[in-house]
Amino acid sequence: MTGSKSIPRQILAPTGGLLITLLIAGCTRPDSGRLQGYVEGEFVYVASPLAGELKTLHVERGAAVKVGDPLFALDPTPEKAARDEAQRRVAQARANLEDARKGKRPSEIESIEAQLKQARAALELSEAQLARQERLTGSFATSAEDLARARATRDQDRQRIAQLEADLQTARLGARPDQITAAEANVRALEAALAKAEWDVSEKSRAAPQGGVVFDTLFRTGEFVVTGRPVVVLLPPENIKVRAFVPEARVGSIRLGDPIRVTVDGTGDPLTGKVSFISPRAEFTPPVIYSRESRSKLVFMIEIVFNRETAANLHPGQPVDVEMGR
Repeated sequence: MTGSKSIPRQILAPTGGLLITLLIAGCTRPDSGRLQGYVEGEFVYVASPLAGELKTLHVERGAAVKVGDPLFALDPTPEKAARDEAQRRVAQARANLEDARKGKRPSEIESIEAQLKQARAALELSEAQLARQERLTGSFATSAEDLARARATRDQDRQRIAQLEADLQTARLGARPDQITAAEANVRALEAALAKAEWDVSEKSRAAPQGGVVFDTLFRTGEFVVTGRPVVVLLPPENIKVRAFVPEARVGSIRLGDPIRVTVDGTGDPLTGKVSFISPRAEFTPPVIYSRESRSKLVFMIEIVFNRETAANLHPGQPVDVEMGR
């Protein structure tokens, strides 16, 4: 026999018990009622549709804002100049429209009336001369040519009076209807341009569209902001939710509106929310895993929302434990 040493029985017995205990513990499944999740926030990126230098930043990161609170203002100088020009163009177009509706000026009408009086006086003289020529014709004291000339002068004076009366009536009527219609259309077009210019001025300063927390500010005063680039990032409490991933075997038992308990590290009682979304697509691995084990089974994402007061105490990125209500 070789000189091998045997292991004492008193040492083997405890070691075997420890191994059995570890095997039992390793075979024990985790609590199937708990799921791993995380807090997610849907941010509101506030930007101006126009470019400009950032003149004023009214908020700081972490500040709480209400709807309508000022956030930032860009340099409005170019837009104000365009607005002032549009205002003057509208004033000019309105004045032209009123002038077209009124007709000619009073002094111009008075001039036509004076010319009409002169024409009537000339007609009286020409009629008198024609009558004289007709009387002289019987006594052969005048020629037929003089009579014809007197009759032509009388007819010309009559036509002159008719012309001036028509001119006077037209002057009192004002511009033609189609000219007035064109002037009115021009006023409306310039008023629309003025409204656009005023909108441009208003968009250079932005207010909070929703109440919440200023999550971040992306520019400093004096920097140039290009068109559509966000300057302030808001996180409204109602946009905070919890995302969890439910195994395929359990997703069929979940309904929209089901109550859910969420436990956050450092808090006491679980938070109560409800299921607001169940993904129609399956995933093999959640995009963010806060569990201790690496999982590769089929899961469905769900989203859980809370009331405004509860959501305000959550922070995007926090790991949470989710307990199903069933």
